Amino acid sequence: MRFSRRLASTTVAVALVLPLSHEAAAHAPAQAPAAEEPFGAECRIRVTGSEVTAFCHNPYPRTDRVRLHVECARWWDLDTDGSAVRAAPAQTVRLTGRCWKEVESAWISHRPDR
Repeated sequence: MRFSRRLASTTVAVALVLPLSHEAAAHAPAQAPAAEEPFGAECRIRVTGSEVTAFCHNPYPRTDRVRLHVECARWWDLDTDGSAVRAAPAQTVRLTGRCWKEVESAWISHRPDR
């Protein structure tokens, strides 16, 4: 008899607390995401025939390591991933790459310099 009273009072207590904790969580102020520092150089890519030239300008205070990737159209032509180049704040860097024949696509990857 005593066990069932304890179980009944525990069940009632849990039943009363769960809705209250859910309601409190629903009305709690949402935490704003941490403001991230702006990052990433702005890049322009130009393809002329089989040559690729990219100019990347970093307007932000954090150094960006930019890298040019070139995918060639022909299956036998080697795709290239250029070396990472540091684009310091307020600096413009020039990246170049090429294929033997046509260029399929070219893009820039970014990585923060630590």
